Amino acid sequence: MSWTPQPGPQEAFVSSEVFEVVYGGARGGGKTDAALGEFAAHERTHGANARGLLVRRTRTALEPTIERAKQIYLPNGAVWRGERSRFEWPSGATFYFKHLDNDADADLYQGHSYTRVYVEELTQFPSPIPVDKLKATLRSAAGVPCRFRATCNPGGGGHGWVKARYIDPGPWTVEVEDGLGRQFIPAKLADNPKLLGADPEYIARLRQSGSAELVKAWLDGDWSIVEGAFFDTWSVRNVVKPFKIPESWTRYRAFDWGFASPFSVGWWAVASETCRVGDGHSEVVTIRRGSLIRYREWYGAGPKMQGVRLTAEGIAAGILEREGGEAIADSVADPSIFSHDGGPTIAERLATAGCTFRPADNTRVGRLGALSGWDQVRSRITGDDLGPMLFVFETCRDFIRTVPVLQHDPMNPEDLDTAAEDHIADETRYACLARPLIAPAPGSRWGATRRISARRGESWMTV
Repeated sequence: MSWTPQPGPQEAFVSSEVFEVVYGGARGGGKTDAALGEFAAHERTHGANARGLLVRRTRTALEPTIERAKQIYLPNGAVWRGERSRFEWPSGATFYFKHLDNDADADLYQGHSYTRVYVEELTQFPSPIPVDKLKATLRSAAGVPCRFRATCNPGGGGHGWVKARYIDPGPWTVEVEDGLGRQFIPAKLADNPKLLGADPEYIARLRQSGSAELVKAWLDGDWSIVEGAFFDTWSVRNVVKPFKIPESWTRYRAFDWGFASPFSVGWWAVASETCRVGDGHSEVVTIRRGSLIRYREWYGAGPKMQGVRLTAEGIAAGILEREGGEAIADSVADPSIFSHDGGPTIAERLATAGCTFRPADNTRVGRLGALSGWDQVRSRITGDDLGPMLFVFETCRDFIRTVPVLQHDPMNPEDLDTAAEDHIADETRYACLARPLIAPAPGSRWGATRRISARRGESWMTV
């Protein structure tokens, strides 16, 4: 062949026999070449029985991939058929290059048969649903081993689900689901010496293109740093170890409804006094009066981020079971559950089952002086020089997994991308608008300070 893989991760990606492999991380890690080279090897082995499909989110993003594919395939006898958007080999093998502007476009591939499916920039897909639908096209009447391959960088609307599914289990680890293996192969710029040799100024240009943290993500493939995050001031200081919520603090819940899509219930406490929390071992955190603390959550999502299809009565029972009789002062919910469409509303069914809610303020982006929901969430996350005004128990893993990685809506930068996993963010917006943040007057005091043990819940001292 005119192309051979570089030793290391690229070679491992090309030679892997695992059903599903994602090659991702740093920019310039040779990921596109790895995908194109893998199909070249596949064609040499299986000839006319090799049928491939490569997709990207947009046609514009697909064009440089096609140009690079021409450099690899044409010297080996392949022909590019632009009218059909595919390469054809003398052996009879075919390789299509398509784009999926809309998630529903994946339905158009129903009935197709491929032995290889490649997804470039997997994190640009806010939801895994269209990607998983493409896997249904992997079949071969000739008995050719069918494989799914993807490449990606940190960031993008799908950062959260890609990280949870592929990166968090650990690099190189092969997980098995329904009898099929899944593996993540990390890519770093250092794994592509050909690029560095041909373009020695590449790293220097990257360093001039973003913050130190972002450049670190580009160079090392650091998945803890999210490019273009909607809540870009979120950090580890917003996460605290669980502690016993004082009885004097107001507790309330917020709810975002979902049946076919996920639902989210969050339990929040309002700090009625400034306190310092710690367990004697971890760093002591100051929580100021008026701060919101998310101390419990219930996220109704299945393994593929779809809804768990619980009825209103089932959700109410789950809420009451988790509360165990604790005093809840207020409950706000997605206004859509109060809509009448014949018969009792979802809110009425919840109330009959023991969970009463009032309609939440559903403002997303404020207009003409209206209070902005997202500004309230962002302001609380950011806080000021003294610290944030919104905290999350580290046990609220779905909040930590989904909210910090949400992206801006490409058509409306003031809003977030609703195609992503935004259910917990919506519920958090309801919670923040139920207790809007109003900054104290200059020079005013935040109140008495207590230090609370996160381990035992006892009061240590009063200042």
